[in-house]
Amino acid sequence: MRTAYDVETVRAAERELMAELPEGTLMQRAAAGLATACAQLLGRVYGSRVVLLVGSGDNGGDALYAGARLARRGAGVRAVLLRPDRAHGEGLAALVAAGGRVSADAEADIARADLVVDGIVGIGGRGGLRPEAARLATAAAAGGGRVVAVDLPSGVDADTGRVEGEAVRADLTVTFGAYKPGLLVDPAREHAGALRLVDIGLRLPPRGHADEGALRVQALQHADVGAVLPRPSAESDKYRRGVIGVVAGSARYPGAAVLAVSGAVRGGAGAVRYVGPGADAVLSRFPETLVHAGPPSKAGRVQAWAIGPGIGDNPDNEAFMADVLASEVPVLVDADGLRLLDAGAVRRRPAPVLLTPHAGEAAVLLGSSREEVEGGRLAAVRELAGRFGAVALLKGSTTLVADGRAGASGTGGAAVVRVNPTGTGWLATAGSGDVLSGLAGSLLATGLAPLDAGSVAAYLHGLAARRAARRRPGVHAPVVATDVAAALPEAWADVWSGVVTG
Repeated sequence: MRTAYDVETVRAAERELMAELPEGTLMQRAAAGLATACAQLLGRVYGSRVVLLVGSGDNGGDALYAGARLARRGAGVRAVLLRPDRAHGEGLAALVAAGGRVSADAEADIARADLVVDGIVGIGGRGGLRPEAARLATAAAAGGGRVVAVDLPSGVDADTGRVEGEAVRADLTVTFGAYKPGLLVDPAREHAGALRLVDIGLRLPPRGHADEGALRVQALQHADVGAVLPRPSAESDKYRRGVIGVVAGSARYPGAAVLAVSGAVRGGAGAVRYVGPGADAVLSRFPETLVHAGPPSKAGRVQAWAIGPGIGDNPDNEAFMADVLASEVPVLVDADGLRLLDAGAVRRRPAPVLLTPHAGEAAVLLGSSREEVEGGRLAAVRELAGRFGAVALLKGSTTLVADGRAGASGTGGAAVVRVNPTGTGWLATAGSGDVLSGLAGSLLATGLAPLDAGSVAAYLHGLAARRAARRRPGVHAPVVATDVAAALPEAWADVWSGVVTG
């Protein structure tokens, strides 16, 4: 599992370690890792042209020392000093001693560079780049060289993932000691490129920090998902494996019922009960489904409910929602069902609730705008989870899952948040969210905790979309929601076999 820590926690860990080491050791460790990553990206160091964009902080020092290492291997290294009077003195001396030079024409050097190293602003930076730095970032983006960010791209917010103004766009970000939340969360994630973590010996969280209080973002990997995916035993029957109830679809959106059930039948539960007006359409595609006209409480026993996809303005919606919320099992609410929710009623439920809005729906629930949600996704999902006392899954370019239930927060009230690393633009297709709802609801019915059900469902959903879109290595083609659902069994197999689908 990738774990990202906030700036305060990382800095506390750095101070703790620096107190035990000779002065400058930590910077040398970072510079060595940065130089190695740059060399690997270049392929051939000797004769290559490298430009360092050097700010006044420790990131600038890291870049200068790394540049010195590359210069000693035969690279032509030029340093662009944004604040010559505040550049890291020892790092600059090391660069010059190794044969590097201070740039006399920044834009010309950047245009000719094979590699540009962004050491402008460190992890404490806030807001966009200042005009001079923004000009250099634009030149780097326009040049033909690769861009490597030191710790994180300058201009992005390390803690929140916000990008408020101009920021560097990197091909590779070399981060030290720990991932930072902004490297995993859009819109900042899009600026980071590929990620390389350099171990510099930090103890995280440092002494005196509670684990939960320091933890900000988790990103699951295959092993984490495989460890919690439900597996039937020899004693299993369809009821012991869990039954998921699905309330979805309407006369206007019958396909939503089919798509939600398509995710549910492939989500690990032993049986699916469908309630709603789309029974004929569901049975034509999935004859194994158990159907009922409603109300949900009369449909038969379930271990979880998923309600909302495509229910439109059915006259029974409010009664069906009240019926589902009155049950004693976990409930997933999506799409049209979100409009029927009352935060107080959700908070009073003894059983958990999983909400799965996209940014527009989350904005309505929070009384904000879609732009605010998309620009500050981490803050939005935490606020949503806390307001409803629920687990919130915020769909989008980065799908985030936050647990805002009592007892799930760390010190300081910081909700546990997971970010899904398997997302792909191929999921931006009608009905894919309905598939996700059925899948996550099915995982709830198998007994997974809501945080696990949401994050595992998002992980498998992304893998399935990648597999469905991949026609052959390096070649992809558009998919539809039914393709994603059909690829879910292979996504499970990928997880259990450790295969990463491109």
